[in-house]
Amino acid sequence: MQVLITIALIIIGVLLFEFIIFAHEFGHFITAKKSGVQVNEFALGMGPKLFSFVKGETRYSLRLFPIGGYCAMEGEDQDSDNPRAFNNAKVWKRMIIIVAGAVMNILVGFLLMLIVTAFQTEFIDTTISGFAPYAYTANAGLREGDKVVSVGGYPVANSRDLALGIQLLPCEEVDPQSVTVFKQDCCTDATNYIYTMRDELKLIDDEIASTLYYQVLPPGAKQINAATSKEEAYNLFKGIIDSYYTAAKVEKPKDFAYPEIEVRDKRLRYTGDVSVIRDGEKQELKGVQFYTYKSGEDKTAVGIDFYLLPKEKNFGTVMEETFTGTVSLAKSVWKSLELLVCGRFHLTDMSGPVGITKAVSDVAAVGLQTGFGDAVLNIVIIMALITVNLGIVNMLPFPALDGGRFVFLVIEAITHRHLPRKVEYIVNGIGLALLILLIVFVSFNDIFKLFTGGFDSMT
Repeated sequence: MQVLITIALIIIGVLLFEFIIFAHEFGHFITAKKSGVQVNEFALGMGPKLFSFVKGETRYSLRLFPIGGYCAMEGEDQDSDNPRAFNNAKVWKRMIIIVAGAVMNILVGFLLMLIVTAFQTEFIDTTISGFAPYAYTANAGLREGDKVVSVGGYPVANSRDLALGIQLLPCEEVDPQSVTVFKQDCCTDATNYIYTMRDELKLIDDEIASTLYYQVLPPGAKQINAATSKEEAYNLFKGIIDSYYTAAKVEKPKDFAYPEIEVRDKRLRYTGDVSVIRDGEKQELKGVQFYTYKSGEDKTAVGIDFYLLPKEKNFGTVMEETFTGTVSLAKSVWKSLELLVCGRFHLTDMSGPVGITKAVSDVAAVGLQTGFGDAVLNIVIIMALITVNLGIVNMLPFPALDGGRFVFLVIEAITHRHLPRKVEYIVNGIGLALLILLIVFVSFNDIFKLFTGGFDSMT
């Protein structure tokens, strides 16, 4: 049964990917038809034809390999005397035809996001409703009721933006002797100590243990976060331990000693400025430290240590979350390109077909832990990211991409002259060669990571 489920998920992933390609090429196709440009062939897939038929002047074909497709227009790649050829159409019509593929990709991303959003059981706002007991942010500037509008300069319109903005923050050294860090350690150590005490005190009943946890730790941590000195924070830390023993109705051991708060020479924190709406006014909070933890021997990771207000699910919020979710995907693509150019990301961080397949497999596996439907929805959200990515990247002003061809058309519109076809051939040929080299490099890098365990696990 598991094999059949896996095969079904693979088929769904392939079909969704082909739907993305179909939508892109259909954008070119339908605008070409409406503009009076002759379309010679509309193909889904690449390689040998499985079957085809001719309707009107266009051949429609399905090809063997589900890795692409194309819309072949008369006069697209070489000059033609046909009055309905692409090269003879008015420049504004050719511009529309070129951008239509990317526009369709964005629309498909919106549709896929709508599907995912419609199946979500609840929505959350970007307004803080409370903090975890170990919250770093609670004593680093954030407060209950704050509505986050940007993190580290990254605009926040929904919870996806908030999570990504925090992930993009730099991890940097902070003053290990500061009161803020000491209070963070007090709250973290209190949390860890109570978990340890639960075992030592043999509080087997989970319900009782949970009640004691929430009865003692959150209010105690809140007091620590409000402390103005290390001494005050440490006394409150000891008070949490005392309160827990009292609530559990257990006496302290005779040799009991309060644990010391470790002071280290070096502390790393994901840190950044946060803009919030507080009491109706926008405020800029400088240097907010976020929950930072070790994800490996020499790796750090960041987490969200606060809770967000829920949002009512209705038609309006479904459409709002769909729209802002699609915009979030687009912003994340642009941000990734920016960080790639700035050197924060590297070519080895990019993924090609192998990496995408691995990502789809991972998110499907995570979804299967709760059900087949969740696995499908996880695949759909990955495909939404892919189609938005394709739409944006394809319109970059790079030779051989639609964006590069659009630049040629802009030049033609300004100069009122066709660029020499030879120049287009040379420029697009160089661009295509570079793209092929990039695809080969990324694919080999994906294969290497696949066999060496270089991919980050999502399970």
